Amino acid sequence: MTEAEALENKQQQRKSSNGDVLPESATEDAFDHTYKEKEGPKPPRIIVWKNVILMTLLHIGALYGVFVVPSASRLTLLWSVLCFLISALGVTAGAHRLWSHRSYKAALPLRIFLGVANSMAFQNDIFEWARDHRVHHKYSETDADPHNAVRGFFFSHIGWLLVRKHPDVIEKGRKLELTDLLTDKVVMFQRKYYKLSVLVMCFIIPTIVPWYLWGESLWVAYFVPTLLRYTLVLNATWLVNSAAHMWGNRPYDKNINPRENKFVTFSAIGEGFHNYHHTFPYDYATSEFGCKLNLTTCFIDFMCFLGLAKDRKKVSRELVLARIQRTGDRSG
Repeated sequence: MTEAEALENKQQQRKSSNGDVLPESATEDAFDHTYKEKEGPKPPRIIVWKNVILMTLLHIGALYGVFVVPSASRLTLLWSVLCFLISALGVTAGAHRLWSHRSYKAALPLRIFLGVANSMAFQNDIFEWARDHRVHHKYSETDADPHNAVRGFFFSHIGWLLVRKHPDVIEKGRKLELTDLLTDKVVMFQRKYYKLSVLVMCFIIPTIVPWYLWGESLWVAYFVPTLLRYTLVLNATWLVNSAAHMWGNRPYDKNINPRENKFVTFSAIGEGFHNYHHTFPYDYATSEFGCKLNLTTCFIDFMCFLGLAKDRKKVSRELVLARIQRTGDRSG
């Protein structure tokens, strides 16, 4: 085989279903069209009652936190916003764009910060989050998708956390190549000490800081910057799985469910450009619009400016326009 033939063969293996040549790191993101859902009766949904009870109590506590907000000082409200942003970045810039898609590289100090921020978000450790997210992209809207939006808004938003995983999710997750996560010392350290890190970062620090530094009552500090903030971060993330897979336009690929949803983009600090993201999952910005409505992209760009991040992967404008013409819904 000649060198040219070898290159062509390699590119053929890396082509997406729509003919785009993907970068080396994007092949795991490509949808697996060879997967076929099993015919016949579906396995019964086994409710995890512990999760049902905990999620119910959490949302009741957050609702009470809304009524407590007027009692909070301005510093406490600013602290709540800061904790929200840190938590969200631990998911968006960390577990999602860095560790799930490897769309940019981060220096050790930034990886440590994102690992700590991810513990504040309390949405499973980085390893499990990234593994499930890779399964979600590879088998989107099938039984192997952890939060399959075809099963309805409630399931894709929160219901998937209240029942046992479909056997296909577990099976496909075990077959993924996860060496990059297993060899990342920050990911493995966080996984080893996850429960302790969550207790400290998600619950103790958000509560203690307002009480100790400016005399906020522990009651207000617990219900506003802790429970309410945590619940808002959870729901902002879940909206990407639910609303952004159901409502909005599809200017890049009309053949897939994920949509462009501005409300989700705002609430999830940049993760609502979802039709673009599922079309080009390896793009660090998750959209073609740079920092517009995309605080996570602004954060990554700033980290690059500081020398703490590098090698941002970006789709060329020519490739985006070609894809719009070929598979877009012509809504943009």
